Amino acid sequence: MKPFVLLATRDDNVLADEEYRAVAHFGGLEEDQLERIRLESGEWPALDLDRYSGIIVGGSPFNSSDPPEEKSRAQRVAETWISALLDDVVARDFPFLGACYGVGTLGIHQGAKVDRSCHEDVGPITVSVTDEGARDPLLVQLPREFSAYVGHKEGTRVLPPNAVLLATGTACHVQMYRIKNNLYATQFHPELDPEGLVSRVRAYKDLGYFRPEDTDTVIDRVVNGPAVDQAPRILRAFVERYRR
Repeated sequence: MKPFVLLATRDDNVLADEEYRAVAHFGGLEEDQLERIRLESGEWPALDLDRYSGIIVGGSPFNSSDPPEEKSRAQRVAETWISALLDDVVARDFPFLGACYGVGTLGIHQGAKVDRSCHEDVGPITVSVTDEGARDPLLVQLPREFSAYVGHKEGTRVLPPNAVLLATGTACHVQMYRIKNNLYATQFHPELDPEGLVSRVRAYKDLGYFRPEDTDTVIDRVVNGPAVDQAPRILRAFVERYRR
């Protein structure tokens, strides 16, 4: 099969490698079936979409809606590259799944309103599948409500005009949508399990997602919260639908 490609933006090598392994594991992909491009490095090859089955965008400490002057040079360069790639991806309706940071990049490219009014605390939330979502191939096997992990400073306040809302939440209403037939974005993380989220909590405790002194409370909320075992099925469904 043609590989999938993971577009990653984490500059912490441990977290970057954990994310890669998690996407491969929950997607049911072997090492030679998932390539990775680390956009924060500033060095990437040209992406020939014909070589791939699909694109997966992981989470990031970047915030798409921040003013340009507040973004690092690495983020500005990466986002310029992603925007150019999305021109081609959207035009071709090429299989794309953007998680957390991916919901902002695809959303802004397609005219969404993304800002900090829709942030969510780190931990599990309840995601509700819409009627449209219940008919979508990526969600059709999931229950109408399931738990998923979130943790973000920004979210989608207004959907792109051409998007179909597939799943909702409470604090952040837009949790998953589809553009055209094959472009997906989730606010939650379909690639995370408790161990993976705890690792990120410890690494990002000083980045403003929560007060550093609340780290143990956040970890307890993750470890002792509801089981998050349905959301990863979305990643597997994406892979199964588009592998070629």
